[in-house]
Amino acid sequence: MASSAAERIGIVTGASSGIGLYTALGLARTGMRVVMVGRDRDRTEAARRFVSDRMRGAQVETALADFASLAEVRRLAAEILAAHDRLDLLVNNAGLFSPKFQRSANGYELTFAVNHLAPFLLTNLLIERLKATAAESSGPARIVTVASRAHRGNRIDLATIAGPQDWTMLKAYGRSKLCNILFTRELAARLRGSGMFAASLHPGVVATGLAQRGGLVELGWRLMKPFMVSPEKGAETSLFLATVPDPAPFHGGYVVGRALERPDPAALDDELARRLWDESARLVGL
Repeated sequence: MASSAAERIGIVTGASSGIGLYTALGLARTGMRVVMVGRDRDRTEAARRFVSDRMRGAQVETALADFASLAEVRRLAAEILAAHDRLDLLVNNAGLFSPKFQRSANGYELTFAVNHLAPFLLTNLLIERLKATAAESSGPARIVTVASRAHRGNRIDLATIAGPQDWTMLKAYGRSKLCNILFTRELAARLRGSGMFAASLHPGVVATGLAQRGGLVELGWRLMKPFMVSPEKGAETSLFLATVPDPAPFHGGYVVGRALERPDPAALDDELARRLWDESARLVGL
């Protein structure tokens, strides 16, 4: 469908539950048309109905992709570009916390593939449409990526990043979130002067289904849930960055709440950010 010049279009990945669901709801409340991306058809459609029931007249649609497959990410991008001639916002929210070592459809460590390579590829496939929208609009197009304080204390080795030998679930998740911040910083550097804006964020420790995959991981997650913030609360920083009238002070930044926070020193390594970008481009075939 062709989008009207006045209609703002936002994409939220991982929107079938948790933070992504409430991010989509919050964006719909602003009058934005929202593309809710999920992996499971039934759950994503249920999420769409959830938003529509709470926001009568909301312009909400769904799109499906399994981020464990780069081919699926490419198909998703092609479908979005075919359906919308403008894009104002991309929220890279989809995330995975895997309790065991697994490989993606492309043979990469699964947490790294889903949490970093998939949003890296999707962003790059949609970037020209976002730039074109920014050039035609009075406000900046935005790319918001959900990272985590779990990045702190982690380090990445680009030689083994797609299949590290010292894998643990916590290291895999933390490293992927470090990649999110490094990616955002390099993206922001590349976008300077384009009329676009990029930032990463920590949403808080949120009571979502992220770790509900059985075993001790799920048991621990359930025990911790009473001490976590709600998904609705967890969506607040994503919504803030998606809607703040002047996002310029946050460009390239790592945001907690509504304020910039200094990330781990490893996340501030500009050379590492550039090298990660180049290696990521090689791994996804860009």
